[in-house]
Amino acid sequence: MCPLPAGLPLPGGPMIRAGRRWAISDTGIAVILGLVSVAVVIGIARDPVDVPLNGVFMPLILGVLLLSSRTLPWFAAFVLVTLSVGTWLQETWTTRMFTAVVVMYALTIAVIVVARRRSQLGVGPTRGETMLVDLRDRILAQGEIPTLPDAWLVQSALSSAGGSPFAGDFVVATTSDHGKRIELVVVDVSGKGEAAGTRALQLSGAMGGLVGALSPRQFLPAANDYLLQRHWEEGFATAIHVSIDLESGAFELRCAGHPPAVQRHAGSGRWQVLRAEGPVLGIVDDVDYDCYAGRLDPGDSLLLYTDGMVEEPRKDIELGIDRMMGTAEALLRHTWDGLADRLVDAVGSPDDDRALLVVHRRP
Repeated sequence: MCPLPAGLPLPGGPMIRAGRRWAISDTGIAVILGLVSVAVVIGIARDPVDVPLNGVFMPLILGVLLLSSRTLPWFAAFVLVTLSVGTWLQETWTTRMFTAVVVMYALTIAVIVVARRRSQLGVGPTRGETMLVDLRDRILAQGEIPTLPDAWLVQSALSSAGGSPFAGDFVVATTSDHGKRIELVVVDVSGKGEAAGTRALQLSGAMGGLVGALSPRQFLPAANDYLLQRHWEEGFATAIHVSIDLESGAFELRCAGHPPAVQRHAGSGRWQVLRAEGPVLGIVDDVDYDCYAGRLDPGDSLLLYTDGMVEEPRKDIELGIDRMMGTAEALLRHTWDGLADRLVDAVGSPDDDRALLVVHRRP
């Protein structure tokens, strides 16, 4: 049996040492806050006039922020006991004091009920929020553009419905074939905002692994199989995938029920809608996706986007695509810097999630 490292107490103790850092465990926080409540009760016993009863309630507020949902109900029950003792020690009563006591009792009981319902999560609100921020960052990390040759510029932009940090649209970007190709995927999960955020997280991780491990022809069928296996209640998504040869500019484009990509030809200055047919992901088994083969010549550009960029109520999507291309052309007259962000801000509905990828081959 291996001995415990020096300086590390037995499991369950309130203090845990890691190197030179000390971290207070959940139990330790509860003990400290409980001692504060007891100290307030002792103060009330010695001077019930000058020591306010609501001082007993202050540790509960801190406990709601710091304690896990497993520890919080027991701590709230302890606060309920100290609150009862403090109430019993009061010498004089007023209507205002009676109302305050009733409110504190009601809030303490509400904390116990809510904490017990959230006990399956096992973390407190502050820690839970930290976890959600980490999950959001993981979604965004899937869309980080890898280092590319100087001849290529790739930009991405995301905007969620109502300004929420979570969205059902996401981007996956990675290189393949020893850095000779870049794989770009834009996905729109059913739903929007926070409701689609959890599904987007799970799907982005899966797609990030699939797109780098499979050939371009195999990627969308594999993603479709993955979604079918999940059996989600709203288990469908649209996606568009482009695989670009960074040496020649040749690309393969495949679409799964997604709005078509658009290409700007530098020679003519015209925009072309690139249509590749295929059903949405997660609906039909054993499907193939048509391939559109093209080329990005020096100066050409390619836009991949979600329907939030081009769909508006009671308007044809073709009109939205035309508007997006016209706005992009106007923005290109200034500079390429931040084009994706500027275009997302300029078009689309703020009530829907929006994602955009801009690919440009420098002349």
